[in-house]
Amino acid sequence: MSHFTTIKTKFVALEPLKQALADVSATFGLGQIRENGVVSGFSGNTTRAELVVSTRNRGYDIGFRKEGDTYSLVADWYGIRDIQKDELIAQLSQRYAYHAVRAKLQQSGFSLVEETEQQDRTIHLVLRRMT
Repeated sequence: MSHFTTIKTKFVALEPLKQALADVSATFGLGQIRENGVVSGFSGNTTRAELVVSTRNRGYDIGFRKEGDTYSLVADWYGIRDIQKDELIAQLSQRYAYHAVRAKLQQSGFSLVEETEQQDRTIHLVLRRMT
């Protein structure tokens, strides 16, 4: 019996998602990020995903699978007991938005002048655009 849970997200681009995963990996004990791999779960069950991240829980991975225009998170939370999925999604969402916004601003000709993070984890960016 499969225990995989699929959670819809608002992640639409692969690169900011990979960067966000790299940012939060130490906090959540995530390992190597692999593209186009197999997500492992309970009793050897597997499912495919575009991004797969190993966890400290041997035999249990977290994956991101493209479904329509967005990526869904897929994992067998039965064996991932040291990661709170809501906290992971919240931190990933913030870091994803950060990287997506930075990339879009850079494409639009803005350069970063200053970046600060507030106590409430709000990120404040000061940008400059040369015309």
